Order: sequence, then structure tokens, then C-alpha cells
Amino acid sequence: MREPMIRRVCIVGGGTAGWMTAAALANKLNGLSIAVTLIESSEIGTVGVGEATLPHIRAFNKTLGIDERDLMRATEATFKLGIEFRDWGKIGDRYIHPFGDYGPAVNGVPFYHHWLRLKSLGDTSRLDDYSFPIVAAEQNRFRHPAAEHDRIESTFGYAYQFDASLYAAFLRRYAEANGVTRLEGKIVDTALDGESGHVRSVTLADGREVSADLFVDCSGFRGLLIEGALASGYDDWSHWLPCNRAVAVPTASAGPLGPYTRATARTAGWQWRIPLQHRVGNGHVYCSSFISDDDATRQLVENLDAPMQAEPRQLRFTTGRRRDFWKANVVAIGLAGGFLEPLESTSIHLIQDGITELLALFPDRGFDASDIVEYNRRMSLHYERVRDFLLLHYVATQRDDSEMWRHFRALTLPDSLREKIEAWQTRAYVVPYEFGLFLPPSWVAVMLGQNLMPTGYDPRARSMGDNALAARASAIRQEVAAAVRGTPDHADYIRRSAAAGSLAQRAPAA
Repeated sequence: MREPMIRRVCIVGGGTAGWMTAAALANKLNGLSIAVTLIESSEIGTVGVGEATLPHIRAFNKTLGIDERDLMRATEATFKLGIEFRDWGKIGDRYIHPFGDYGPAVNGVPFYHHWLRLKSLGDTSRLDDYSFPIVAAEQNRFRHPAAEHDRIESTFGYAYQFDASLYAAFLRRYAEANGVTRLEGKIVDTALDGESGHVRSVTLADGREVSADLFVDCSGFRGLLIEGALASGYDDWSHWLPCNRAVAVPTASAGPLGPYTRATARTAGWQWRIPLQHRVGNGHVYCSSFISDDDATRQLVENLDAPMQAEPRQLRFTTGRRRDFWKANVVAIGLAGGFLEPLESTSIHLIQDGITELLALFPDRGFDASDIVEYNRRMSLHYERVRDFLLLHYVATQRDDSEMWRHFRALTLPDSLREKIEAWQTRAYVVPYEFGLFLPPSWVAVMLGQNLMPTGYDPRARSMGDNALAARASAIRQEVAAAVRGTPDHADYIRRSAAAGSLAQRAPAA
């Protein structure tokens, strides 16, 4: 006979991870008589990473029934069509990793293979010219994808750039309105069951004791339960991803409102720029082995394009993941489970993965060992494949102008990434994943964007004659260009869609 159902869930920690978890559990466990409690302390700040997101967050919000316009007003959000990378392959290089593919497939073969063939014939068009989201982003334009699937304007996705603290507050209101109980307090002790080794309860500084059947650890880098109480262990990936610090600062808005995040490579790391409606988020992710904290801060401040609105704030982290994301009756989500730096805006997505997998394998009080093993297997794959994709940016480079870039050029790669690169270099093949966040067009964007050119391409791309292929390519470029010309300015689109927060108070773009 199975143990009875889970009746009490306790989420330890708030912030983005805690309140995303609370909102999702409140939504999916509705009607099951499961009490969800979240404990957070106003004395303990949140990291606040993850101001830029990936398109998958739209599915998360849609499941909760969240209206996009309400979300954007509440979080000062802007739309996001991709990420612009500057100076990664060589100093002076620039490319955009778009949320969409490059042109329609021709005779069942991805279009980039045909572009490689055209390039070998002397064609000088950019692969970017066949991507609606790239061309639109370059012109600071945005529209929602078209519903008609035969239009080029339907061939992309989009995400948001928002204030992460406002997103957490927005989800807190949602979760509490749907039955989640919030307790203010600092956890000072944890009690384990002597027989099962499960966490039985946590004790707050004021003496209150909170018991639960299932605990979700969203306590950030500390891993209060998963590490502090259960000693899960941590796989340190600093040898592959050595950046271990960041300094962040908000600035006033400057220039056109771009529908994309920017990542500019520096001598010992990289700098982000994320435009919101009311400000711009900026930061410098770096490796302390290659630059001092003072020099990293100075490099950030010297490269800002508008006045600072606060003093720079420093963060420290160790890239890697827990050896067990789920141990006993504790599941670690968000920074408590691991951190892989914010280069491709994966932090919030990995929170979403953790929540999705937990709901798919939601336990009863028996805590079946096979469910725990499967959860850990899936989450390990999610983290490892994001790790490989992030590492690709650092190793697909021709830079050797600083100690950090020379370090990466001499690095021994994980077998999984080495095999992926080898398959690309021989015939432009991108090995697909069953589990993995980034689809082939993302890998194509980075490898070609950083000058990792293959020696061949899919032989099926030769099925059309030279002239016919050139005419087809020209028609696609013209279709993209015409569609972008008919696309509104990004800031104006936000105002007109009634999704504006403070942007509505600013003068429209000239």
C-alpha cells in the first residue's frame, strides 16, 4: 500500500525561484488539498539575476493564465528577439543569436546549408539577412508573430526583458491569491528524521517550527537544505566556466529601445546590457583569476552609455551544479541547484525546468527512489547541455589578446562539446538533443557568428541549380526586408499595445 498523498509543501526562500515555484504549485495542485507555504526573510536579499529571459517563459506564464500586458506593465518589461554578441570571435565582430530559424527549409534541408553552398559560389549575402528576428532587432522593431504559418513574420519566437524583483513580486501576488501562505522569518535550524534522513521541519528565529512532507530549496547559493542539511555535494565546473564574479549597476535609458540583450566580450569576461522600460540593466561577468574586482568595476563603469542610478553591486558564485538536485524529501530549484552564469539568459529557464520536472514526477509520501533518480538524470542533462552551449562561446574564438582568451584556446573540452564541434566542422551537422534547451539554429548562430566555418555542407543542398537557388535566396531576403519595413518601432509597439509601465510616461520616439 502506497503512502498517502503529500499534504504540506514548504518552499524555503523567495525571489524569482521561490515565487515561480509557489505560483506553479498553486496552479497545478489546485483542488488536491495540498497546503503550500513559502518562507522568506526580508533580512536576506535576493540575487536578482535573470532580467533577460528565453521564449519558454511565455508557456510558463500562459499556463498560469497571466495576461502578457499585465505582466509587462507590472515588471517594466520590453520584448526580446535575441541576444547580440560583440567582440566574441574577433574584436570588431558582431552577430545576433535570434529566437528563430534562418529562412525556410528548401527540399527538406535547413536553409543554412543552402547558404553555405551559395557562399562557396561567391554569394556575399549575410545569413542574418534571411532571419526576420535579426533584421527586426537590428532596426529596433517588434511585432508579435503572425498567426498565418505561411508568412515570414510567423517564423520566430520572443521573450521578455524585465525587472526580476518586480517579476517575483508579481508572482507573489498571484501565488498568495491562489492559496499560498507566506511566512516572514529567518531559518536558524533544521530537524532531520533519524530513521529516513528526511527533513522533518525548519525552525525560525522567533521559535516557530514549520513541518512539511516535501521541501523545495530556493535559498540561493547557500543551498540551506540541499547542502546545509543534506550535504548533496557540488560539481564545480570552474575549470570549464571560470567566470566567478559579477558587478551589476542600473543606468538611465539611452538611445533607441532595442528588442534584444547585448553581451560584449571583455579581456577577462563580458558585459551585459538589458534595456527595460524604466532603466537599463548592466553588468560585468568576470574571472577573478584574470582581473581584480576594482579593475572589473572600472571597466564596467567606463563602458556604460548613460548615468548610473545606483552604486555597483558585486556578486560571487561558483559555476556548477548539485550532485543531487533532489535528495530525500528536498528538491533544489534555482541557484540552490546550480548556476552557469547569465551569458545566454538561462537562469530563469533552469528554474522553469526544475519546476516542470518536479510537477511531472510529483511524489507521494513514499518518495519512490526511481522518481528521484529520473529527476536528477533529467536535470543533470539540462545543466550539462547548457554548460556546453555557454562554453562554445568562449572556445569558438580567434582572440588571444588576454590571459583569459589564451586560457580558453588551450582548454580541453568536455567530450559532449568536442563531438558537437567536430560534427559541425566536417559537414555543418548539428547533433540534435532529446533533452536540451538550445535547438540547432542556436548552435548555428554561435558557430557561424564566431567564425567557426565548416568544411562542407549537406550534399542534398545541391538539389537545385545555381541560378534557381540564387533566385530563391533573393526572394527570401526580399520577403524578410519587406516584412521588417512593415513592423512597428519597438517602443511605439509597447505603448500602443497598452503594455507600457513607466514607458508610457516618456515621450514617444521621434
